Amino acid sequence: MDLTDKYESENAMQAEACFILPTYNEQANIQGTIEAIFEQQTRVSGYTFRILVVDDNSSDGTQETVNNLIEQHDFLHMITGNKVGLGDAYKRGFHHALTMFKPDVIFQMDSDGQHDPTLIPDFIHQIQQGFSLVVGSRFVKGGSTPEFSLRRRVISKLGNFLVRYVGGVRHIKDCTSGYRCIAASYIEKCNLGFLSTRGYSFQSSLICELVAQGAKSKEIPIVFTQRNAGESKLSIKDQVEFLLNIPKLGFHSHKDFIKYSIVGFSGVLINLGGYVFLTRYLGMAQEVAPLLSIEASLLSNFWFNNFWTFKRRSIRTGVLSRLLQFHLVAGMSGIINYALFFLTYKYLMINDIFANLLGIGAAAIVNYLINSNWTWKRQ
Repeated sequence: MDLTDKYESENAMQAEACFILPTYNEQANIQGTIEAIFEQQTRVSGYTFRILVVDDNSSDGTQETVNNLIEQHDFLHMITGNKVGLGDAYKRGFHHALTMFKPDVIFQMDSDGQHDPTLIPDFIHQIQQGFSLVVGSRFVKGGSTPEFSLRRRVISKLGNFLVRYVGGVRHIKDCTSGYRCIAASYIEKCNLGFLSTRGYSFQSSLICELVAQGAKSKEIPIVFTQRNAGESKLSIKDQVEFLLNIPKLGFHSHKDFIKYSIVGFSGVLINLGGYVFLTRYLGMAQEVAPLLSIEASLLSNFWFNNFWTFKRRSIRTGVLSRLLQFHLVAGMSGIINYALFFLTYKYLMINDIFANLLGIGAAAIVNYLINSNWTWKRQ
Protein backbone atom coordinates (compact mmCIF):
# COMPACT_ATOMS: atom_id res chain seq x y z
CA MET A 1 0.00 0.00 0.00
CA ASP A 2 1.54 3.36 -1.05
CA LEU A 3 1.30 6.55 1.05
CA THR A 4 -1.68 7.94 -0.92
CA ASP A 5 -3.72 4.76 -0.42
CA LYS A 6 -2.83 4.72 3.28
CA TYR A 7 -3.89 8.37 3.69
CA GLU A 8 -7.22 7.77 1.92
CA SER A 9 -7.83 4.62 3.98
CA GLU A 10 -7.26 6.50 7.25
CA ASN A 11 -9.58 9.32 6.17
CA ALA A 12 -12.29 6.84 5.15
CA MET A 13 -12.49 5.69 8.78
CA GLN A 14 -12.94 9.23 10.12
CA ALA A 15 -15.99 11.44 10.28
CA GLU A 16 -16.05 14.43 7.96
CA ALA A 17 -16.68 18.08 8.74
CA CYS A 18 -17.53 20.20 5.70
CA PHE A 19 -17.10 23.97 5.99
CA ILE A 20 -19.31 25.96 3.64
CA LEU A 21 -17.95 29.44 2.93
CA PRO A 22 -20.18 31.73 0.82
CA THR A 23 -18.12 34.43 -0.87
CA TYR A 24 -18.60 37.55 -2.93
CA ASN A 25 -15.56 39.77 -3.49
CA GLU A 26 -13.58 38.33 -0.59
CA GLN A 27 -10.16 38.05 -2.23
CA ALA A 28 -8.53 39.94 0.65
CA ASN A 29 -9.90 37.49 3.24
CA ILE A 30 -10.52 34.10 1.70
CA GLN A 31 -6.98 32.71 1.72
CA GLY A 32 -6.44 33.55 5.37
CA THR A 33 -9.79 32.02 6.33
CA ILE A 34 -9.16 28.78 4.42
CA GLU A 35 -5.65 28.32 5.82
CA ALA A 36 -6.82 29.11 9.37
CA ILE A 37 -9.53 26.41 9.12
CA PHE A 38 -7.14 23.75 7.85
CA GLU A 39 -4.68 24.64 10.64
CA GLN A 40 -7.29 23.48 13.17
CA GLN A 41 -7.30 19.98 11.68
CA THR A 42 -4.41 18.96 13.93
CA ARG A 43 -6.44 19.92 17.03
CA VAL A 44 -9.41 17.72 16.15
CA SER A 45 -9.07 13.96 16.24
CA GLY A 46 -11.49 11.69 14.42
CA TYR A 47 -12.56 14.26 11.81
CA THR A 48 -11.38 15.10 8.33
CA PHE A 49 -11.88 18.73 7.27
CA ARG A 50 -13.27 19.65 3.86
CA ILE A 51 -13.97 23.20 2.67
CA LEU A 52 -16.52 24.15 0.02
CA VAL A 53 -16.37 27.73 -1.23
CA VAL A 54 -19.63 28.92 -2.77
CA ASP A 55 -18.70 31.97 -4.82
CA ASP A 56 -21.29 34.27 -6.36
CA ASN A 57 -19.18 35.16 -9.41
CA SER A 58 -16.92 37.61 -7.60
CA SER A 59 -15.33 40.29 -9.74
CA ASP A 60 -12.25 40.89 -7.57
CA GLY A 61 -10.23 37.73 -8.17
CA THR A 62 -11.69 35.61 -5.35
CA GLN A 63 -12.12 32.62 -7.66
CA GLU A 64 -8.53 32.86 -8.92
CA THR A 65 -7.25 32.86 -5.34
CA VAL A 66 -9.34 29.82 -4.42
CA ASN A 67 -8.33 27.93 -7.57
CA ASN A 68 -4.67 28.47 -6.69
CA LEU A 69 -5.30 27.09 -3.21
CA ILE A 70 -7.19 24.08 -4.61
CA GLU A 71 -3.92 22.97 -6.23
CA GLN A 72 -2.40 22.82 -2.73
CA HIS A 73 -5.34 21.26 -0.84
CA ASP A 74 -7.08 18.05 -1.90
CA PHE A 75 -10.02 18.78 0.38
CA LEU A 76 -10.76 22.27 -0.91
CA HIS A 77 -13.51 22.75 -3.51
CA MET A 78 -15.46 25.56 -5.12
CA ILE A 79 -18.77 25.95 -6.90
CA THR A 80 -19.91 29.17 -8.56
CA GLY A 81 -23.15 30.85 -9.56
CA ASN A 82 -24.92 34.14 -9.97
CA LYS A 83 -25.19 36.50 -7.00
CA VAL A 84 -28.66 36.04 -5.53
CA GLY A 85 -28.07 36.21 -1.79
CA LEU A 86 -26.55 34.48 1.21
CA GLY A 87 -29.50 32.12 1.64
CA ASP A 88 -29.38 31.00 -1.97
CA ALA A 89 -25.63 30.39 -1.70
CA TYR A 90 -26.09 28.23 1.39
CA LYS A 91 -28.85 26.20 -0.26
CA ARG A 92 -26.56 25.46 -3.20
CA GLY A 93 -23.71 24.68 -0.85
CA PHE A 94 -25.80 22.32 1.30
CA HIS A 95 -27.09 20.47 -1.75
CA HIS A 96 -23.63 20.05 -3.25
CA ALA A 97 -22.02 18.97 0.02
CA LEU A 98 -24.74 16.45 0.90
CA THR A 99 -24.79 15.02 -2.62
CA MET A 100 -21.08 14.89 -3.39
CA PHE A 101 -19.32 14.54 -0.03
CA LYS A 102 -21.92 13.14 2.39
CA PRO A 103 -20.33 14.79 5.46
CA ASP A 104 -21.25 14.03 9.07
CA VAL A 105 -21.37 17.68 10.13
CA ILE A 106 -21.60 20.95 8.25
CA PHE A 107 -20.14 24.24 9.41
CA GLN A 108 -21.55 27.61 8.44
CA MET A 109 -18.88 30.30 8.59
CA ASP A 110 -18.22 33.76 7.26
CA SER A 111 -15.19 34.05 5.00
CA ASP A 112 -14.23 37.55 6.12
CA GLY A 113 -12.34 36.67 9.30
CA GLN A 114 -15.08 37.67 11.75
CA HIS A 115 -15.48 34.10 12.99
CA ASP A 116 -12.59 32.73 15.05
CA PRO A 117 -11.40 29.39 13.57
CA THR A 118 -9.69 28.43 16.86
CA LEU A 119 -13.16 27.70 18.25
CA ILE A 120 -13.75 24.89 15.72
CA PRO A 121 -12.62 22.14 18.16
CA ASP A 122 -15.12 23.48 20.73
CA PHE A 123 -17.96 23.20 18.20
CA ILE A 124 -17.03 19.62 17.30
CA HIS A 125 -16.66 18.70 20.98
CA GLN A 126 -20.30 19.71 21.56
CA ILE A 127 -21.37 17.61 18.56
CA GLN A 128 -19.52 14.66 20.11
CA GLN A 129 -21.42 15.30 23.35
CA GLY A 130 -24.70 14.63 21.54
CA PHE A 131 -25.81 18.07 20.34
CA SER A 132 -26.92 18.36 16.72
CA LEU A 133 -26.95 22.17 16.40
CA VAL A 134 -24.10 24.20 17.91
CA VAL A 135 -24.39 27.97 17.59
CA GLY A 136 -21.61 30.47 18.07
CA SER A 137 -23.49 32.98 20.20
CA ARG A 138 -22.75 36.65 20.75
CA PHE A 139 -25.47 36.95 23.39
CA VAL A 140 -24.61 34.27 25.96
CA LYS A 141 -22.17 34.78 28.84
CA GLY A 142 -18.69 35.22 27.39
CA GLY A 143 -19.94 36.31 23.97
CA SER A 144 -19.79 39.90 22.75
CA THR A 145 -19.97 42.32 19.83
CA PRO A 146 -17.29 44.88 20.75
CA GLU A 147 -17.30 46.59 17.36
CA PHE A 148 -21.08 47.05 17.12
CA SER A 149 -22.46 50.58 17.35
CA LEU A 150 -25.34 51.18 19.75
CA ARG A 151 -27.73 51.32 16.79
CA ARG A 152 -26.55 48.00 15.36
CA ARG A 153 -26.60 46.37 18.79
CA VAL A 154 -30.21 47.46 19.33
CA ILE A 155 -31.25 46.26 15.87
CA SER A 156 -29.54 42.90 16.42
CA LYS A 157 -31.15 42.40 19.83
CA LEU A 158 -34.59 43.35 18.50
CA GLY A 159 -34.24 41.05 15.51
CA ASN A 160 -33.26 38.14 17.73
CA PHE A 161 -36.15 38.87 20.09
CA LEU A 162 -38.65 38.68 17.21
CA VAL A 163 -37.16 35.47 15.82
CA ARG A 164 -37.03 33.79 19.24
CA TYR A 165 -40.63 34.52 20.21
CA VAL A 166 -42.36 34.33 16.82
CA GLY A 167 -40.32 31.36 15.63
CA GLY A 168 -40.71 29.42 18.86
CA VAL A 169 -36.96 29.16 19.59
CA ARG A 170 -36.82 31.14 22.84
CA HIS A 171 -34.15 28.85 24.30
CA ILE A 172 -31.64 30.08 21.68
CA LYS A 173 -30.20 33.52 22.45
CA ASP A 174 -28.53 34.20 19.08
CA CYS A 175 -30.73 33.13 16.18
CA THR A 176 -28.97 35.25 13.54
CA SER A 177 -25.40 34.12 14.16
CA GLY A 178 -23.66 32.87 11.02
CA TYR A 179 -21.18 30.63 12.88
CA ARG A 180 -22.72 27.18 13.35
CA CYS A 181 -21.98 23.49 13.32
CA ILE A 182 -24.90 21.26 12.32
CA ALA A 183 -25.33 17.50 12.13
CA ALA A 184 -25.77 16.87 8.41
CA SER A 185 -28.63 14.44 9.02
CA TYR A 186 -30.76 17.33 10.33
CA ILE A 187 -30.06 19.50 7.30
CA GLU A 188 -31.27 16.58 5.18
CA LYS A 189 -34.53 16.61 7.14
CA CYS A 190 -35.12 20.32 6.56
CA ASN A 191 -37.52 21.52 3.91
CA LEU A 192 -35.16 24.05 2.33
CA GLY A 193 -37.80 24.81 -0.29
CA PHE A 194 -39.99 26.22 2.49
CA LEU A 195 -37.14 28.58 3.41
CA SER A 196 -37.89 30.92 0.54
CA THR A 197 -35.65 33.73 1.77
CA ARG A 198 -32.61 34.45 -0.35
CA GLY A 199 -30.67 36.86 1.85
CA TYR A 200 -29.40 36.98 5.41
CA SER A 201 -32.80 36.13 6.90
CA PHE A 202 -32.11 32.56 5.74
CA GLN A 203 -30.06 32.16 8.91
CA SER A 204 -33.02 32.76 11.23
CA SER A 205 -35.34 30.67 9.06
CA LEU A 206 -32.89 27.76 9.08
CA ILE A 207 -32.47 27.75 12.84
CA CYS A 208 -36.26 27.64 13.34
CA GLU A 209 -36.53 24.80 10.83
CA LEU A 210 -33.75 22.81 12.51
CA VAL A 211 -35.40 23.15 15.92
CA ALA A 212 -38.75 22.17 14.40
CA GLN A 213 -37.05 19.02 13.08
CA GLY A 214 -35.92 18.16 16.61
CA ALA A 215 -32.30 19.32 16.54
CA LYS A 216 -30.80 19.46 20.04
CA SER A 217 -29.12 22.86 20.36
CA LYS A 218 -26.19 24.24 22.30
CA GLU A 219 -24.68 27.74 22.29
CA ILE A 220 -21.03 28.54 22.87
CA PRO A 221 -19.78 32.11 23.30
CA ILE A 222 -18.00 33.92 20.48
CA VAL A 223 -16.55 37.41 20.14
CA PHE A 224 -17.77 38.88 16.88
CA THR A 225 -15.00 41.15 15.64
CA GLN A 226 -14.59 43.48 12.67
CA ARG A 227 -14.05 41.95 9.26
CA ASN A 228 -10.38 41.82 8.20
CA ALA A 229 -10.93 43.70 4.94
CA GLY A 230 -13.65 44.62 2.45
CA GLU A 231 -17.18 45.81 3.07
CA SER A 232 -20.23 44.28 4.71
CA LYS A 233 -22.71 42.72 2.27
CA LEU A 234 -25.74 43.40 4.52
CA SER A 235 -28.03 45.64 2.46
CA ILE A 236 -31.28 47.50 3.10
CA LYS A 237 -32.97 44.87 0.94
CA ASP A 238 -31.73 42.14 3.31
CA GLN A 239 -33.06 44.04 6.32
CA VAL A 240 -36.49 44.48 4.71
CA GLU A 241 -36.59 40.79 3.77
CA PHE A 242 -35.72 39.90 7.37
CA LEU A 243 -38.69 41.88 8.71
CA LEU A 244 -41.08 40.50 6.10
CA ASN A 245 -39.94 36.97 6.92
CA ILE A 246 -40.68 37.25 10.66
CA PRO A 247 -44.40 36.29 10.45
CA LYS A 248 -43.55 33.24 8.35
CA LEU A 249 -41.33 31.85 11.11
CA GLY A 250 -44.39 30.95 13.15
CA PHE A 251 -45.90 28.82 10.40
CA HIS A 252 -43.68 25.75 10.53
CA SER A 253 -46.77 23.58 10.30
CA HIS A 254 -49.34 24.71 7.76
CA LYS A 255 -51.53 21.82 8.97
CA ASP A 256 -51.72 23.41 12.42
CA PHE A 257 -52.71 26.74 10.92
CA ILE A 258 -55.40 25.16 8.74
CA LYS A 259 -56.85 23.37 11.78
CA TYR A 260 -56.64 26.58 13.80
CA SER A 261 -58.53 28.44 11.05
CA ILE A 262 -61.26 25.79 10.91
CA VAL A 263 -61.67 26.05 14.67
CA GLY A 264 -61.79 29.84 14.41
CA PHE A 265 -64.55 29.64 11.79
CA SER A 266 -66.54 27.26 13.99
CA GLY A 267 -66.15 29.81 16.80
CA VAL A 268 -67.72 32.49 14.62
CA LEU A 269 -70.72 30.21 13.99
CA ILE A 270 -71.04 29.44 17.71
CA ASN A 271 -70.79 33.12 18.57
CA LEU A 272 -73.47 34.11 16.08
CA GLY A 273 -75.69 31.10 16.82
CA GLY A 274 -75.41 31.67 20.57
CA TYR A 275 -76.35 35.33 20.18
CA VAL A 276 -79.42 34.46 18.09
CA PHE A 277 -80.50 31.74 20.53
CA LEU A 278 -80.10 33.97 23.61
CA THR A 279 -81.88 36.97 22.14
CA ARG A 280 -84.51 35.35 19.93
CA TYR A 281 -85.46 32.30 22.02
CA LEU A 282 -84.58 33.21 25.59
CA GLY A 283 -85.37 36.90 25.28
CA MET A 284 -82.04 38.05 26.70
CA ALA A 285 -81.12 41.71 26.29
CA GLN A 286 -78.95 42.57 23.28
CA GLU A 287 -76.46 44.31 25.57
CA VAL A 288 -75.83 41.16 27.62
CA ALA A 289 -76.16 38.33 25.10
CA PRO A 290 -72.87 39.10 23.22
CA LEU A 291 -70.87 38.68 26.41
CA LEU A 292 -72.13 35.12 26.85
CA SER A 293 -71.96 34.20 23.15
CA ILE A 294 -68.38 35.51 22.86
CA GLU A 295 -67.30 33.54 25.93
CA ALA A 296 -69.01 30.42 24.55
CA SER A 297 -67.08 30.77 21.29
CA LEU A 298 -63.80 31.30 23.19
CA LEU A 299 -64.35 28.18 25.29
CA SER A 300 -65.25 26.22 22.17
CA ASN A 301 -62.15 27.44 20.32
CA PHE A 302 -59.92 26.61 23.26
CA TRP A 303 -61.37 23.12 23.63
CA PHE A 304 -60.97 22.20 19.95
CA ASN A 305 -57.46 23.72 19.68
CA ASN A 306 -56.33 21.98 22.85
CA PHE A 307 -57.64 18.55 21.95
CA TRP A 308 -57.37 18.67 18.16
CA THR A 309 -55.15 21.38 16.63
CA PHE A 310 -52.26 21.05 19.08
CA LYS A 311 -53.07 17.59 20.40
CA ARG A 312 -49.68 16.10 19.45
CA ARG A 313 -47.60 18.73 21.24
CA SER A 314 -45.88 17.97 24.51
CA ILE A 315 -46.69 20.98 26.72
CA ARG A 316 -45.61 21.77 30.27
CA THR A 317 -48.40 24.09 31.40
CA GLY A 318 -51.75 22.83 32.71
CA VAL A 319 -55.13 23.23 31.03
CA LEU A 320 -56.25 26.09 33.28
CA SER A 321 -53.05 28.04 32.62
CA ARG A 322 -53.50 27.57 28.87
CA LEU A 323 -57.14 28.68 29.14
CA LEU A 324 -56.09 31.90 30.88
CA GLN A 325 -53.35 32.54 28.31
CA PHE A 326 -55.83 31.90 25.51
CA HIS A 327 -58.20 34.52 26.94
CA LEU A 328 -55.38 37.05 27.26
CA VAL A 329 -54.37 36.50 23.64
CA ALA A 330 -57.99 36.83 22.54
CA GLY A 331 -58.21 40.19 24.32
CA MET A 332 -55.00 41.39 22.69
CA SER A 333 -56.21 40.24 19.27
CA GLY A 334 -59.49 42.09 19.81
CA ILE A 335 -57.58 45.30 20.50
CA ILE A 336 -55.49 44.82 17.35
CA ASN A 337 -58.63 44.12 15.33
CA TYR A 338 -60.36 47.27 16.53
CA ALA A 339 -57.24 49.48 16.29
CA LEU A 340 -56.57 48.51 12.68
CA PHE A 341 -60.24 48.90 11.79
CA PHE A 342 -60.40 52.35 13.41
CA LEU A 343 -57.20 53.63 11.80
CA THR A 344 -57.97 52.42 8.28
CA TYR A 345 -61.62 53.49 8.39
CA LYS A 346 -61.19 56.81 10.18
CA TYR A 347 -57.94 58.09 8.69
CA LEU A 348 -57.43 56.18 5.43
CA MET A 349 -61.11 56.43 4.45
CA ILE A 350 -61.31 52.72 3.60
CA ASN A 351 -64.73 51.09 3.33
CA ASP A 352 -65.85 49.99 6.78
CA ILE A 353 -66.46 46.36 5.75
CA PHE A 354 -63.02 46.08 4.12
CA ALA A 355 -61.39 47.85 7.09
CA ASN A 356 -62.99 45.35 9.43
CA LEU A 357 -61.75 42.45 7.29
CA LEU A 358 -58.21 43.85 7.48
CA GLY A 359 -58.50 44.00 11.25
CA ILE A 360 -59.87 40.48 11.47
CA GLY A 361 -57.10 39.12 9.21
CA ALA A 362 -54.29 40.80 11.15
CA ALA A 363 -55.77 39.76 14.49
CA ALA A 364 -56.18 36.16 13.32
CA ILE A 365 -52.49 35.90 12.33
CA VAL A 366 -51.30 37.46 15.59
CA ASN A 367 -53.69 35.24 17.52
CA TYR A 368 -52.32 32.09 15.92
CA LEU A 369 -48.65 33.07 16.22
CA ILE A 370 -48.89 33.90 19.92
CA ASN A 371 -51.04 30.92 20.86
CA SER A 372 -48.91 28.52 18.82
CA ASN A 373 -45.66 29.76 20.35
CA TRP A 374 -46.85 30.62 23.85
CA THR A 375 -50.15 29.02 24.93
CA TRP A 376 -49.35 25.70 23.23
CA LYS A 377 -45.59 26.07 23.07
CA ARG A 378 -43.78 22.76 22.60
CA GLN A 379 -41.87 21.56 25.62
